[in-house]
This record gives sequence, structure tokens and C-alpha cells, in this order.
Amino acid sequence: MLIQQNNSKTNLIGLDREQMEAFFADMNEKPFRATQTMKWIHQVGITDFSEMTNLSKSLREKLDGRCEISVPEITLDQLSVDGTRKWLLSVPGRSAIEMVFIPEGERGTLCVSSQVGCTLDCSFCATGKQGFNRDLTPAEIIGQVWLAKKLLGEQYKTTDRIVTNVVMMGMGEPLMNFENVVTAMNIMQDDFCFGLSKRRITLSTAGVVPMIDRLKDRCRVSLAVSLHAPNDELRDQLVPLNRKYPIKELIAACNRYLEDGSNRSRITFEYIMLEGVNDELLHAQQLVELMKQVPGKVNLIPFNSFEGIDYKRSSSMRINRFKEELNRAGVIATVRTTRGDDIDAACGQLAGSVMDRTRRSEKFRQKLSEKIQ
Repeated sequence: MLIQQNNSKTNLIGLDREQMEAFFADMNEKPFRATQTMKWIHQVGITDFSEMTNLSKSLREKLDGRCEISVPEITLDQLSVDGTRKWLLSVPGRSAIEMVFIPEGERGTLCVSSQVGCTLDCSFCATGKQGFNRDLTPAEIIGQVWLAKKLLGEQYKTTDRIVTNVVMMGMGEPLMNFENVVTAMNIMQDDFCFGLSKRRITLSTAGVVPMIDRLKDRCRVSLAVSLHAPNDELRDQLVPLNRKYPIKELIAACNRYLEDGSNRSRITFEYIMLEGVNDELLHAQQLVELMKQVPGKVNLIPFNSFEGIDYKRSSSMRINRFKEELNRAGVIATVRTTRGDDIDAACGQLAGSVMDRTRRSEKFRQKLSEKIQ
């Protein structure tokens, strides 16, 4: 397996079907050669062109000279006591990203990053505290899914689908890297690649209103909105993006996203529970009024602490009281189970700054690279 290289070769893993067919047409090859190659890459997991046996020898040699199939390099691989698995991946520019796999019964959810760091600086999020480096390329985004499929297949010793759901909830704001994220999600949905339905791909956004409208027209997936406050005054403090796109505009965009009925019937609103900040009964009542304006459900998320932050997690009693207040008013509300917090893989804890501690794990990285060649 190749790690990401800094050269002039085209990385085929990051091309969706339209782009792949255009690339093969440029080589005077038929479109079906593109889909054959996509199946080899994404379904079989082949990165060596010489092993793509239904391609002619001359085409394989041509591809080997012009192309590569490369993914981010694994720096650290951690397994939680609850079965959650987190990888730290290095990408060009001396940067790091994280992805997390959460198994739950027959469901396996992969949390994928879209940026190195994040521009939004939400006050409760570890990723935002490290600042922003750059957008990930389509190859770096879909490469996470490719890697997870390969490594989880080895872990569970099966060729059956283990990653059943993908959530764009890792490092970064996906809608601030719109084109690259859409390309990667198209590859996830393609029947010649991973074949995930739009209902099994969820994009989480802090509320980039113009991009929500573009997403509706370009790539239909499930939408989750990081709300975290029921009024503009509080949300301005927690999610600075709200100062540009306040709640009224955000709710209107959510309704537009659902208006033609081809998406899921509800949007998920994520609400992190911060003690004494947004967990009062008054906040729950304000949230009830807000939810009357849009078809949606609320996912209450216990806050996961990290170094250098003053926020505290709401008690279980306060979280349950908040949930019951919503439920009594007819709002569907659930409490997210915290997973992987012993390896800093829980919601809000992902931060590539852990690269500092992984520089001491060079021996681990070398052994792992040898294992997956």
C-alpha cells in the first residue's frame, strides 16, 4: 500500500466516476475501464496496477507511469475498552488528522475528518483550539474510508461490510471544504466503490447557510446541525459562526433542505450539554419552540472535557431532565452514548495536536506500515 506522495502522478483514489471516466477518456480508453479500475481500488482494495488482471498489460503499464493509489499514513492506532478504534493519520505538510470507528451491534459508524484543524473555533471543541491548517483533498478524505475498510476487515477477519455508516463529523467543518467533500461523498455512494446509501452518510455542519443550499442541489445526504444553543445570544458565544448566520437563517436553510421530500424527513440537531451554560429548563423550553419551526430531532451530547478548557459536563440528572422536558413537548430527543473517551476519541476531542505524543511512537508506525504492505 502506498502512503500519500508529493509528486505529479494523479492519485486515482480521489476521483469520482465522472472524473475517472474523463481521465480514462483522455488516455483514449473506454468508460468501462474507469469503472473496472474503481472496483479494483475501492471494492477489492488493490493498489498495485499489475494486479488488475482484467485490464490489458499496456493499460496497466500506462497507469503505473501516470498514476498512483495512495492514502494517508497511519501514525497511531488505538483501541478503546468499549471497542471504539481511533487512528491518527499523517498527511503532507507535517500535519495530522484523526478518524474514529464506533461499532454498535450490526452498525459500524466511521467518523471522518474533512480538514486539518478547523476555522470555526467553537468554544467547546478541541479541534478548533488547534487552529486551521488546510483543507483535505478528496483522496485524503476517501482514503480514510478505504483504510478503515482494509484494517477493520483484518481486525474482524471478514470481507463483509463493516463500515455501514459514515459521518462527516471528524476534524473540520465539511461545508467549508465543499467541493472536496462532495467528491468524496459521491465516491462513498457509488455502486462501483462503497455503495453507501445517502441515508447512511451524514454531514454535520455548524450552519454554513449558503453551502447547505448548495449541498441540497449537489449531493443528497443526511444532515446534522451543530446547534448547541436555543437562542442567538448564547449561540454567538458557543458557535461564533452564528454571528454571520443566526438561528433564523439556519432554520430556514434546514427547511429548504427538506422541502422537496427527497431527503430524510428530519434533520438531527446536535446539542452539547454544558453545565450551567445551556442545560437549564428555560433552554429546553426555548429549544421546544425552535423545534416547532422545522422537522427535526435532538441529539443531546454529554460534553467531553479536554486540557485547557473550563466547561464541565452536565450531570446525568440534568441531562435526563432536559431530555424529558423535550419529550413531554413532543420533541424526539435522545442522549448520545459517550464512546472512546479513554482514547480521546469522543465527540469534541479530536485534535491533530496529539501528533506531539506520537512522535515517540516511530517504532509502532514502522511496524504497522510493514504489516499492511
